[in-house]
Amino acid sequence: MTEELMKTHYYLGWFNNFFPEKLGKVLHKDINTRKSLVMISSNPSIYEDVGDTERSWFNQANIIFDEYHLINYRVKKEDAQLLIQNASVIFLLGGNTVKQNEFLIEYELSEIIKKSKAVVMGASAGATNMSAKWLCSKNFGYDVEESSVYEGIGLDDFSVLSHFDLENNMSMVQNELSALSKEINIYASNKDCAVRVKGNKIDIFGNVYLISNSIKQKLEETL
Repeated sequence: MTEELMKTHYYLGWFNNFFPEKLGKVLHKDINTRKSLVMISSNPSIYEDVGDTERSWFNQANIIFDEYHLINYRVKKEDAQLLIQNASVIFLLGGNTVKQNEFLIEYELSEIIKKSKAVVMGASAGATNMSAKWLCSKNFGYDVEESSVYEGIGLDDFSVLSHFDLENNMSMVQNELSALSKEINIYASNKDCAVRVKGNKIDIFGNVYLISNSIKQKLEETL
C-alpha cells in the first residue's frame, strides 16, 4: 500500500471526560510519533483555555507529546504553516465550524494539512471541517437564514455531521441532509463516537450512521 493510502484520519464526536479505553488503545498504536501536537482553534480570536479539554483526552490516554502548539490569530500565518508541516498530530478543535473554516482559508492551511504525514484528527466542528463538504443550516444550530454547503479540507471524499443530537432529531437530520446525501456519503454521529480512516479502510466506533441517497443506515462498530 502506498504512503498516500496509509494516511490516518479521525473524525470524532465529543467526549465528556476522556477517550474511551478501546479508542485510546487504537490511538496509541496509530500515534507512534509524538514530537508535536498542533491544535487549530475554531474561534481564533479567543485565546484563553482553548484546547484544554481536547488536550486532557490525550493526557488521560497517556499519549504525551514533546511539544504542544495552538494555532490562532496570535500565530503568524507563515509560522502556523510551518507548525502544521512539522506536526506529529494535527487536531482541529471543536467549537465554531464557520469561523474555523474561514480561518483555514485565511491562513491557507487546508492543502498543507492534506499533504501532511501526521495523524489528522478533529472533534465536533473540527471533524466537520476535515470532511469534503458540509451543510450549514439553522436546523443544525448555525446563525443563518439560508442553508448553504461549505467546502471542507477534503481529507476524504465524504461529509460529516459531528456531535449533533441524533437521538431526538434523526428524522429532521435525514430530511435536511437528503439533497447532499445524493451527491456524497454523510457520516453522522453524536458523543463518544469516531470514524477512523486508515489507508482505504473506514472503521467505526460508537453510534455512527451513514446517510446515502437519502437513506440512513446504522453502522456496525469495527474498532
